Amino acid sequence: MSDARRKFKRETADQRKEALIQATLSLVAEKGVRGATVRAIAERADVTQGLIRHYFSTKEELVTAAYETHMTEMTDLTFTIAAKVQGTARDHLAALVRTSLEPPVADPRAVALWASFLNKVQQDAQMKATHERTYADFRDRLQDLIRAALDEAGQSVSDTRLHHLATACNGVIDGLWLEGGALPDAFAPGELPGIGVESVGAIIGLDLEQRANQP
Repeated sequence: MSDARRKFKRETADQRKEALIQATLSLVAEKGVRGATVRAIAERADVTQGLIRHYFSTKEELVTAAYETHMTEMTDLTFTIAAKVQGTARDHLAALVRTSLEPPVADPRAVALWASFLNKVQQDAQMKATHERTYADFRDRLQDLIRAALDEAGQSVSDTRLHHLATACNGVIDGLWLEGGALPDAFAPGELPGIGVESVGAIIGLDLEQRANQP
């Protein structure tokens, strides 16, 4: 038995599942969901197909887990980077928008993965539920930042209005993220983040651009 296989045997169940998920993501990015066969995933993860079935009852279950991991990791990465910015609530919101539209979040591989998974979202109930859950998580966390920025500016809005604002802002961010990842050379450095900050500011009625550009 090889050293690599012995090392794998010593890994925990969570580590093994994570290795399978990462192998799946790698293959989906390269070949799409159909190209990520159980055999190919096993070869990429250097395990037997039987081990995959030990952790995931079907390929669809593994693909769903990989999709949730991808979406959750992108959301967590976005908010973690933005949270490091010092400043006001407006600064935090502007930083979140910019982070969403810059590498490593806005990335061709991330968009390729999202596009590959999207068709499955329309066909599989578990994938759809995962999409709804991860979408709501990002939107609700964005909504909290919008609420804080409006409160800071002395503007009070109803929960329904706040929900609408967050949905609209999320739509702008998603659209720019998609274009930036699909056409990374079509925009000047900083162009899309600047457009995003300006657009989100216009939607919620606050000047985020000026705050974001301050030293």
